[in-house]
Amino acid sequence: MANPSGIGASVRRREDKRFLTGSGTYTDDINRPGQTFACMVRSPHAHAAIGGIDTAAALAMPGVVAVYTGADMAADSVNGLPCGWLIHNKDGSPMKEPPHFPLARDRVRHVGDTVAVVIAETREQAKDAAEALAIDYQELPAVASAVKALEAGAALVHDDVPGNLCYDWHLGDKAATDAAFAQAAHVTTLDLVNNRLVPNAMEPRAAIGEYDRATGEHTLYTTSQNPHVIRLLMGAFVLGIPEHKLRVVAPDVGGGFGSKIFHYAEEAIVTWAAKKVGRPIKWTAERSESFLTDAHGRDHVSRAELALDKDGNFLGLRVHTVANMGAYLSTFASSIPTYLYATLLAGQYKTPAIYAEVKAAFTHTTPVDAYRGAGRPEACFLIERIVDKAAIELGIDKAELRRRNFVPKEAMPYQTPVALQYDTGDFAKNLDMALPVVDYAGLAARKAEAKARGKLRGIGFATYIEACGIAPSNIAGALGARAGLYESAEVRFHPTGSVTVFTGSHSHGQGHETTFAQLVADRFGIPIDNVEIVHGDTNKVPFGMGTYGSRSLAVGG
Repeated sequence: MANPSGIGASVRRREDKRFLTGSGTYTDDINRPGQTFACMVRSPHAHAAIGGIDTAAALAMPGVVAVYTGADMAADSVNGLPCGWLIHNKDGSPMKEPPHFPLARDRVRHVGDTVAVVIAETREQAKDAAEALAIDYQELPAVASAVKALEAGAALVHDDVPGNLCYDWHLGDKAATDAAFAQAAHVTTLDLVNNRLVPNAMEPRAAIGEYDRATGEHTLYTTSQNPHVIRLLMGAFVLGIPEHKLRVVAPDVGGGFGSKIFHYAEEAIVTWAAKKVGRPIKWTAERSESFLTDAHGRDHVSRAELALDKDGNFLGLRVHTVANMGAYLSTFASSIPTYLYATLLAGQYKTPAIYAEVKAAFTHTTPVDAYRGAGRPEACFLIERIVDKAAIELGIDKAELRRRNFVPKEAMPYQTPVALQYDTGDFAKNLDMALPVVDYAGLAARKAEAKARGKLRGIGFATYIEACGIAPSNIAGALGARAGLYESAEVRFHPTGSVTVFTGSHSHGQGHETTFAQLVADRFGIPIDNVEIVHGDTNKVPFGMGTYGSRSLAVGG
């Protein structure tokens, strides 16, 4: 008999009661004994030299405990924030990785770049003192457009990155693609901008740093989708803290969609500063501050060309993309426009030859990283737009052109020209099922009726392949990942018959406390109420790579 609370059963989400009644525990809800408050002082300029910072007036203000700058962190040998993915250029040379120090040294490179931290007894006192900080900015030329950043004479974001080029990467067979275009009866060209966007999670980012002088242990409470990764990056690469002396806790997290995957400067700042002042330090972002500092998404400028024969069959696809990295490389930034984007440019179509080249540019803007699908929406947008344009130019029905070029079911497994292999799929059947639902056959009549009322009616198509749940460490390593993308869990049985599951995955709204409990209850034939799910604390969970890329059940489950 099926478990009434197992997989497939309709059960109430176990975590919802505390969320709906305001009983959740988010990072800003936590207050530690003797806690102080931090205010980050941020650059109002996109690019400027820091001539000097006078902290005297700020230090003299009521309640101020300390003021620190980049020079203070440099004196303690604090390193820059690392990038977790190495990309190689077309010639095999590694990408450019300029340092990203938690507090800027000598220059600021985007509006919102962190220049100093003021620590005080209250949040209000910290903010007041921050306004009293005297910073000598010497404004410099700046460039915000990735395309313009690569032009000759553009203002340099980093002196040791010529032409602002982070990497020049490619994928696919250029010769085969050029040959396909040489025999094309028709070529459709599309220039496209996938605009930059700003994440806006329900809960702003927050961090609390604490240091125990008796044990020498650092604790960081933070709004993170993967606390173990933060411990790894911050401990090993930034602050030089042994893992057994660094605990990272991510309690309830209110939304993420990628923006809380990354290791941010504020986490390192409060962790480092807590030891110096000998007291816990809390920082919580204001909404406007989040807009400036949470890693942005997208920002691609692309030119695509689709070659077709006289019957409308796809012969080849060429894509040239310029991707904006922002002022610094965020944790996974380099992988987004490459292995998470170009590998999906085949879409659902049997295009025989594809060649993509991606140039990543540094600009004087907020760093860009994974957001809400990360690479997949960019690829889908480009492919479906150029297929639509080709259909219009050739006078072929948009649904028919897609059906004509879908990978047929009998071709599975199908090896695409851009690395990925599809193991299964019946794309034509999916389309055939969708068209009657929207009354596609009656569209012409509905358009005419709407036009008679002075309205315009249209219809759009979007087919896509979703690539998610990336896990095999050998494959990820071969593609440039600097850490394995595996997952771990521990199932602990108690004498009374209850079970505690410690998972390295993390929930920020997905309902893991319910779905993971259902999985275990179903497997062992026990009531769901007998299963406890524990996550988000590196001292309790052995290890884990967190939650992103729709990997929770596919990998963690």
